[in-house]
Amino acid sequence: MNSFAEIIATIKKYDRIIILRHQNPDPDALGSQTGLATAIRQAFPQKKVLIGGNDTEGLKWLSSAQKVSDEDYQDALVIVVDTANQPRIDDQRFDDGAFLIKIDHHPNDDVFGDQLFVNTDASSCSEIIADLIDSSDDLQLTKEVAYYLYAGIVGDTGRFLYLSTTEHTMRVAGKFIALGVDTAAINNKMNEVSLKQAKLQGFIYDILQIDKSGAALAIIDHDLMNKLNLNQEEANSVVSTPGRLKEISAWVEAVQKDDGTFRMHLRSQGPIINELAKEHDGGGHPLASGATAKDLDEVKQMFEELIKIVTDFNQKGE
Repeated sequence: MNSFAEIIATIKKYDRIIILRHQNPDPDALGSQTGLATAIRQAFPQKKVLIGGNDTEGLKWLSSAQKVSDEDYQDALVIVVDTANQPRIDDQRFDDGAFLIKIDHHPNDDVFGDQLFVNTDASSCSEIIADLIDSSDDLQLTKEVAYYLYAGIVGDTGRFLYLSTTEHTMRVAGKFIALGVDTAAINNKMNEVSLKQAKLQGFIYDILQIDKSGAALAIIDHDLMNKLNLNQEEANSVVSTPGRLKEISAWVEAVQKDDGTFRMHLRSQGPIINELAKEHDGGGHPLASGATAKDLDEVKQMFEELIKIVTDFNQKGE
């Protein structure tokens, strides 16, 4: 593990820096990526700092990616944020640069990079970037930087509702407020849903399969998305909906992709579910993970495995 000082020293060495994050980015991926890029640009205006990856339509209000050419990678420093494993990096040219840094808060199962800083106790990667900036005499936490990092922290803590929220998280967020960040506007924007998404939330409760253990499954297939005129991105946005039911302690939402496979969203109020995700081409946090199922049979298999995890958790009385 490297120190913040070592990472800052490496950043200062390179004239061209490319910052990447994971596929299908959430607010923390975009917030940490753009917050770090903005801080480096402000401190070192002579450096070329690029934000790579594919855009997410519903989060363009927060950040948009830039075009990064093969030539840009030559002799560049590449920093990958908020990404646990290499296959999920949203640009597989990430290893084409001269030097690679990993900054993350997920379990460090895939150790990669010439330098890395991983803190699984952090609420978000955005919180880590705030700490990185705070440790530096060169980088500054400005209002613009804080805007992106606040969005990232709010996204990964569920507006400070999740167990990942700590006293330090609140202190960091307090710094953002002191800088004048319009936190209410960010919170309202992140809470915003379209009418189509609201209708899907209603359908979720109708189609939700709830086991007596407290495990639940919702399958959002092509037929349902077509019926509600939803795309995959819109369907993926309702992952937290089942967690509002007191009868549910862990759940999985299966969203069918264009190729017929399913993107699996696993969430939990207590039982550890990231090991289940790892067994199905995924990973993530103990209480929030993602995976892939090749067909409905694998979706049902994962649900059965989730039921066992929740049942064992209940029997242990944890």
